[in-house]
Amino acid sequence: MAKRERTPMPAGYWIIWTTVALDLIGFGIIVPILGHYAETFGANGLQVGLMFATFSVAQMIFAPILGRVSDRIGRKPVIIFSLVGTAVGSIVTGLAGALWVLFLGRALDGASGASVAVAQGAVADIAPPEQRAKLMGMMGAAFGVGFVVGPALGGLAALGGPHVPFFVAGAIAAVNAVIAIFRLPETKPDTSHVPVASKKRSALSPALQRFAIVGFISMLGFAGFESTFSLWGKENANFGFTSGTASLVFVFVGITLVGVQGGLIGPLTAKLGSRKLLRLGLVLVAVGLLLLSLATSWIVLLVALFLLSVGQGFSSPSGSSLVAELAPVERRGEAIGYQQSTAAFGRIAGPVMAGLLFDRVGISAPFAVSGVLMVVALMAVWSITRPAAVAVQ
Repeated sequence: MAKRERTPMPAGYWIIWTTVALDLIGFGIIVPILGHYAETFGANGLQVGLMFATFSVAQMIFAPILGRVSDRIGRKPVIIFSLVGTAVGSIVTGLAGALWVLFLGRALDGASGASVAVAQGAVADIAPPEQRAKLMGMMGAAFGVGFVVGPALGGLAALGGPHVPFFVAGAIAAVNAVIAIFRLPETKPDTSHVPVASKKRSALSPALQRFAIVGFISMLGFAGFESTFSLWGKENANFGFTSGTASLVFVFVGITLVGVQGGLIGPLTAKLGSRKLLRLGLVLVAVGLLLLSLATSWIVLLVALFLLSVGQGFSSPSGSSLVAELAPVERRGEAIGYQQSTAAFGRIAGPVMAGLLFDRVGISAPFAVSGVLMVVALMAVWSITRPAAVAVQ
């Protein structure tokens, strides 16, 4: 029997992937130690929380802006500019002599972090439609690599002093920018034939607006789960989590996400299509969260977390692929930027919502409410993920 030929990756894809992975390794270096670092400047719990929120707020604001700029001047210069901004933000944080400087560094880093949306736009530019969800999923796997390698490097760098990890992250971003100058391909499609009137229209059609809302609701629920899960496990008499237990559980979630996005998205998209896979992913996340709210044993807990992780692994790249498919080619970067912007807003609002529910309603309330929100997201996206409906958008 003839061997089945493997579809080759689009030219330049691995350079884009490596650029994002290195950027996220730098991010992973900083995140675990930033809170302790801020405490040396007298920061309290609220100020540390606000510092993390500053990153997401800056990302929320700048993701569509950088996407729009990349549609005009190209993906490559925007990504390089963002990498330089990340390097500057990390170094400013490492050199900080006051708490407000830390906030400035996080704002610079968050604004630069919006380049991930531009990188997704670059992948959408070069990916054939049948490979788009697979390649978007592998970009998601780059996040997993960053959050596995980054904290390990950060821990080693911290042995040299509290400032050193930030300088290491800045150096990685700076070297990444230099490499990108010479190796990163320009992927922006030629839009000279597109009428000027089309270039001035909104980047968000009604279908894309709904996808943006769904992206917000999905991230709202998932971020709420992330922020309260450790507290829930500690307060729940059936589990009694320690810090080590919670970390191991999150490793399980992370490995499942990377495995799904890096290995399963391609063949499943070829078999089911991105529309069905998005709906299936939202169903699994909803079931996982609702089951988690009822969990009283480790078996039920692990099943719920597995369903939640697999569903998130299905829905995130499938949604990004559909946004890239529906966006006008001349406004693709901006449309993906809006998607990332609403997700960033979900990362800000999700922990706040979940924290209030945890304190005032019950320890399982964040998961139950998040599960219901996923059902709402599924209902909002159901009609526009039918092939006939999408075709006419």
